[in-house]
Amino acid sequence: MSDTVSKGNYLDHTPATNVAAGDVVVMGSVVGVAPRPIAANTAGAVAIEGIVDLPCASGATGAQGSAISWYATSGIAHASTGVAAGFLAKARAAADTTVSVKLDR
Repeated sequence: MSDTVSKGNYLDHTPATNVAAGDVVVMGSVVGVAPRPIAANTAGAVAIEGIVDLPCASGATGAQGSAISWYATSGIAHASTGVAAGFLAKARAAADTTVSVKLDR
């Protein structure tokens, strides 16, 4: 028998460097977003569920429901490179510089 610890919308995370509110945080194969600042070496909560707007490079399109990843090297959401983040909450147009992503864990 197990006990429910939480709903699972957030994970505790202790970053090695300061994290600003809104920063994307990659924890292994999990992508989350910090809802508030987290100081280096201090535990804080990172959202792993919900819909967030993430930066992306313009020029690509995507249908609502398409898989989307977080490419930490470039700091952008990407259709195929990076850690799986979730899926597009709404369609992406070629001119978009941000995408709405339903975080999916």
